[in-house]
Amino acid sequence: MSKPITASILYNLVQCPHRVSMDLFGDPALRDPINPFVQLLWEKGNAFEQEVIKGLDLPFTNLHTYYGDEKERFTMEAMERGDNLIYSGRISADGFVGEPDILRRCDDGYIAGDIKSGAGEEGGSEDIDGKPKKHYAVQLALYTDILERLRLSGGRTPFVWDVHGKEVEYILDAPQGSRNPASLWDVYQSALETARQLVAHAKDTLPALSSTCKLCHWYTACTKRLEKLDDLTLIPELGRVRRDNMLMHVDSVRDLAQANLKALINGKKTIIPRIGADMLIKFQERARLQKQPGARPYLKEPITLPSADFELFFDIETDPMRDICYLHGFVERHGGDTGTERYIAFLAEDPTSEEEERAFVEAWKYVQDSQPCAIYYYSHYERTIWRKLQKKYSAVATEEEIEAMFDPATAVDLYSHVVRSKTEWPTRDYSIKTLASYLGFKWRDSNPSGAASIEWYHRWVESGDTEIRQRILNYNEDDCVAMRVLLDGIKGLSQR
Repeated sequence: MSKPITASILYNLVQCPHRVSMDLFGDPALRDPINPFVQLLWEKGNAFEQEVIKGLDLPFTNLHTYYGDEKERFTMEAMERGDNLIYSGRISADGFVGEPDILRRCDDGYIAGDIKSGAGEEGGSEDIDGKPKKHYAVQLALYTDILERLRLSGGRTPFVWDVHGKEVEYILDAPQGSRNPASLWDVYQSALETARQLVAHAKDTLPALSSTCKLCHWYTACTKRLEKLDDLTLIPELGRVRRDNMLMHVDSVRDLAQANLKALINGKKTIIPRIGADMLIKFQERARLQKQPGARPYLKEPITLPSADFELFFDIETDPMRDICYLHGFVERHGGDTGTERYIAFLAEDPTSEEEERAFVEAWKYVQDSQPCAIYYYSHYERTIWRKLQKKYSAVATEEEIEAMFDPATAVDLYSHVVRSKTEWPTRDYSIKTLASYLGFKWRDSNPSGAASIEWYHRWVESGDTEIRQRILNYNEDDCVAMRVLLDGIKGLSQR
């Protein structure tokens, strides 16, 4: 008997089909230990769910103490009675099993919902509505499908109760956008067909290197296989979809490095779907850099950097689970002399809005007192978060003042404005960790990452352990210094 298709299978499939294959059929001995940050996400997700349920001012049927068939039996009995709200139920039909957090009765039947400790949508802002998350949508669609098969569905409009206290309706039959007429139900049907094949062991999958891989318990096993295959996703920004489209023509980094592209290129297009001529040429150059012994990074075009005696290297740390920016870190340097470097940090000592505002106030004052200066940061995240903080604490600075601080004439996003657009590197990705390490820099911590910092912050808030606090600061300082190392390295690059 094959394994039933569950919401977690579909959730993981949207993120990475190979993870589903490995979870189903991989050697358990090859699994990495659960990442502490992932463990924290589980714990905080469960705690948030309990907090939401305790705060309900409506009567509900609570089934969270039951398991398996017994939970399912009590769920069916509750729906047959017409209970208005059912928490932690279990439903199944035709080889599908779902455990929605909420089943809510409406006129025609039941609507399923999940409680999420993250935002219910993605890509939104203060002024722009977000879009449903596909990994949430396929879970909700599975519950809806089961309810339809049981003839208990109240419609294809499931919902998410998210971390902001917002109920986000997922209209499964609606087009995703003007340029994408496919509905979320179509996305679900496609994922479901793939899941059926994977569960039946009728479809092979390949690992693919991405930014989310390091949190997966198959990271070490997959990385070793990718290296053995000389997989194309080892090339920066190539990715799973492009790799899969290219496999018929080139199947490894070395193959691409040595390929005659004339047979694949027709004007500005190629015979490979969704890959243009310029993109293919760029990927071949990156493949050649990886395969050429002693290859060095280089500039693709001249760069212009601010002329300033005083430089700030700026990095923030945020906790998305608490929706707080808890650290603003700066390394300052005078006259290009690394001997003058000094680390300045503004840390929220508690995960409260009052402490977040205080840290922001002090960081803003520090930046203003440091003028004139050049500011360097890595990716647009710092700017995005400071814009968000300005809206949240508008008395600290005006919108115009924040925009002036990030004026490209004096503030440089090293990742977007320089690394991605004007350089090439013989590395697998362009993260600050990878590039600074390539240039010889070493972080003091054995596990340096933003995710790890969030987990440390949670442990420090709970324990008050000063060693954990210092670990957070050391990590942030090293990130700032790594930007200085990268900037100096870029200044020394030759142009091709």
